[in-house]
Amino acid sequence: MELSVIILTYNEEANLHTSLSSLQKLDAEIFIIDSGSSDRTIEIAKEYNCQVFNNPWENYAQQLNWGLKNLPITTPWIMRLDADERLTPELVTEIKEKLPLTPKNIGGYQMKRRVFFMGRWIRHGGYYPTWLLRIWRNGNGICEQRWMDEHIILSEGEIVDLQNDIIDENQKGLSFWVNKHNSYADREVKDMLAMEKAEENQQNILDNSQTSQASQRRWVKKNLYVKSPLFLRAFIYWLLRYTIGLGFLDGIEGMMFHFLQGFWYRFLVDAKIYELKRQSRLTQP
Repeated sequence: MELSVIILTYNEEANLHTSLSSLQKLDAEIFIIDSGSSDRTIEIAKEYNCQVFNNPWENYAQQLNWGLKNLPITTPWIMRLDADERLTPELVTEIKEKLPLTPKNIGGYQMKRRVFFMGRWIRHGGYYPTWLLRIWRNGNGICEQRWMDEHIILSEGEIVDLQNDIIDENQKGLSFWVNKHNSYADREVKDMLAMEKAEENQQNILDNSQTSQASQRRWVKKNLYVKSPLFLRAFIYWLLRYTIGLGFLDGIEGMMFHFLQGFWYRFLVDAKIYELKRQSRLTQP
């Protein structure tokens, strides 16, 4: 067995079956780190012979790093997968073919994420392809300590691209999506304020050149977006995604997604930042 897969869960009954089904032909050992699910998540995981562990939730980075430190992983490779993600059959075949033949100078593999919203593939607006480092050598990777937009950092080795995709498609509906992004906004505020004050943890994707797309996007966010005016930046970002980025080609579902994720969510983050700064001014002597 070449690969172990780590999946973090909390009430993922709606998604987990699809995710685990996509891994069946991968011949991988699957580890579930659950943070207190009250639905059928654990039952489904055991149906697929996953090893299930429990750990209280703090944030994604802390939970994943806890797993890397404490899980009994013995395979030479590790993969990170979200419960609402699945592998295409082509990606499964590619992984099985390439991992055993990987040269020693290669430390990890990155792949493209294909996001679906209300059944529609979001292909435009700069949303595809998004390259993510998801497979790395055991003992050679750690998740950077961030509240949002966390990436795997390799201690050594080059990163190469796989040609096939991970599919991201959450089955919990629009209300869940909205509530999740409201929670994301609280975490995003912490990262944005840290960037403003230049206090973010130095162990982040910018400290290495391993994943160029992630590095470029982080640089733009830190040096351009964060320094732009509140609220105006959300509008400009959405406009660029929907017009220059051709987001309008994604149809009605794409219109909803790009507006909600590219404008509403960013505007909500700015509103929360504005609220915090206003409260701070009011409490100052």
